Amino acid sequence: MSLLEVAVRSASVLAAFLVLPLLVGQTEHKVMAHMQGRLGPMYAGGFHGWAQLVADGVKFVQKEDITPRAADRWVFRLAPAVALIPYLVALATIPLHPGVAAIDVPGSLVLALAATSVGALGTLMAGWASANKYALLGGLRAAAQLVSYELPIVLAAASIALAGGSLSVATLTDRWSPWWMVWQLPGAIVFIVAACAELQRPPFDMPVADAELVMGAWTEYTGLRFAFFLLAEYAGIVVMSLLVAVLWLGGWHGPFEDTLGWLWTLLKGFAVAVVIIWVRVAWPRLREDQLQRLAWVWLVPLALGQLLLTGAGVVMGW
Repeated sequence: MSLLEVAVRSASVLAAFLVLPLLVGQTEHKVMAHMQGRLGPMYAGGFHGWAQLVADGVKFVQKEDITPRAADRWVFRLAPAVALIPYLVALATIPLHPGVAAIDVPGSLVLALAATSVGALGTLMAGWASANKYALLGGLRAAAQLVSYELPIVLAAASIALAGGSLSVATLTDRWSPWWMVWQLPGAIVFIVAACAELQRPPFDMPVADAELVMGAWTEYTGLRFAFFLLAEYAGIVVMSLLVAVLWLGGWHGPFEDTLGWLWTLLKGFAVAVVIIWVRVAWPRLREDQLQRLAWVWLVPLALGQLLLTGAGVVMGW
């Protein structure tokens, strides 16, 4: 691979990383506005509220950046980057089109899952370094969710890797079969639910529950640093949605996939992102005990059952 090709791929991934989370954020505004009858996102800022996202960005830029006196300054300032940058690494491993991925390594699935798990540590760092009891409680809740829901995510992805006989995301997408949409459906459900919890999305937003913990681990953050945490959440939605699209929905497979494969991948990922947004609007927040019970009583056994079924299917040549 030439230096020019590396530069082009890196620039493309960076551009997608800056644009796609903003599109998901704008989509969330619109979906929630339609489902809940909100007037602001529908009409504020021009036609269909198109300038609402721009206004939010300007607001964050204008706000003062404050670091609490008792905070651990280096950890406090580093936490937003730790929450955001791992999703850039994970996005680089996802192929949008045959042969089009910034990072194409044999274990790209492992790399993507490892990177997404690191992102949750940014919330833990923010909670510990803020010298605020509400922030600390939010960080501890985030750590508990990471421990509980990382296992179902890995088990669901392991089932796909076993079915495709590879740990490369590109290879798994290339070997995808429509039969997987039925055979691997329980694993897909487990992955989406666990991804919502790992991203601390409602109804799994106990680490940032505003009614209980002000804003959880983000309580002491202002301005762009707070905006980076929000951007990390939407970047996580993009990464998880695209992973579901390429692993369970076939990625670029579709009509005219030789030329429009990238479009099919993006459309499938966008559909999954809308489902994640719908879950936020449709379900109330769980209690902490209900969160842990869902992970260990339901998702982990279901993922293990899916893995066992896949192993049997591979042995029997399904």
